[in-house]
Amino acid sequence: MKNRLKVERAILNITQEELAEKIGVSRQTINSIETNRYVPSTLLALKLSKLFEKSVNDFFELEGDEK
Repeated sequence: MKNRLKVERAILNITQEELAEKIGVSRQTINSIETNRYVPSTLLALKLSKLFEKSVNDFFELEGDEK
């Protein structure tokens, strides 16, 4: 699954730590999502969507066999 979290975070000029604090996860979780090592839960994806005021589809996209 591809994601645009790092790009969207950079647009708002916030650190991984700041983002993690805002949505109640660790900085390592944010890093793992950004580097495609962790697929967030639906709840976490919705929290990101709300915080950035974008749809979940704006952040995450299925790839190849995942479709």
